[in-house]
Amino acid sequence: MALDAKILIVSDSVHRGAAEDRSSGAIEAVLTGAGFTVVERLVVPDGVQSVAGAVRRMADGFAGLLVTTGGTGFGPRDLTPEGTAQVVERNAPGLAEAMRAANPKGRLSRGVAGIVDRCLVLNTPGSPSGAAESLQTVIDVIPHALALLAGEQPHPHPQGGTGHG
Repeated sequence: MALDAKILIVSDSVHRGAAEDRSSGAIEAVLTGAGFTVVERLVVPDGVQSVAGAVRRMADGFAGLLVTTGGTGFGPRDLTPEGTAQVVERNAPGLAEAMRAANPKGRLSRGVAGIVDRCLVLNTPGSPSGAAESLQTVIDVIPHALALLAGEQPHPHPQGGTGHG
């Protein structure tokens, strides 16, 4: 199974060219180190509708991992979780909780994780170190999650289920 990933950078300043994106490189390093290929990268401004529209478009027909960076904090324009929640069909709270536990400052992240058809969406913080640490915390289970989303049963349970809920 190919491990494809997309990165969505959520930042007003990066979108208008006033700041350089530094987080997506840190995310890509974690992804490629885990065997993923980044197939798309997109920058959008902060906001519920901009994030919801981008997540919807990027997840449409995509069987892989979509990692967002930015907009998960307490600032007035930090609305990535709200935009993501408009699109996500099923939540994956264990992943979001694990990512928050990566670092004490992670407790300030409001990021969510969830599923859109066969795409797994993870919100990470906008700082390069926060984004990389958050993703590194869960990257080991992501290939298994994607296999399950694709309908595979990598570890059949003796009674016929997968044993994973």
